Amino acid sequence: MFRTDTTVDQLNALSTDTAIAALGIVFTEIGADYLRATMPVDGRTHQPYGLLHGGASALLAETLGSTGGGLAAPEGCGVVGIEINANHLRGVRSGLVTGTARAVHVGRSTQVWDIRIEDERGRAVCVSRLTLAVIPKP
Repeated sequence: MFRTDTTVDQLNALSTDTAIAALGIVFTEIGADYLRATMPVDGRTHQPYGLLHGGASALLAETLGSTGGGLAAPEGCGVVGIEINANHLRGVRSGLVTGTARAVHVGRSTQVWDIRIEDERGRAVCVSRLTLAVIPKP
């Protein structure tokens, strides 16, 4: 489904000096129909009460969906986020969460992605849906 032979090493290199790197997000796997990354649950991603911040989960979700969308966009096009929602299902205080993004719809002008974030025991922490606009690259 993805149009390029991009590697996780290349994706991680592109993330240098971004919010992605600042939160410790690491791309770990590109599958035939999914993209996966991890994020630590620590001081960088906590809210004041010691739980994983919902905004950090949303940032992981948008990172995964937008990156997957960019890899699935036609040659000469890119994507921009136009809507995201996130349902926070379980609190996490420490460890690592893993997000997996899968396309629901990859069209000529829009894409819709489902992103599921799980804790280290495989329990759902957050489910998110991201809508992207497909646009010509400048």
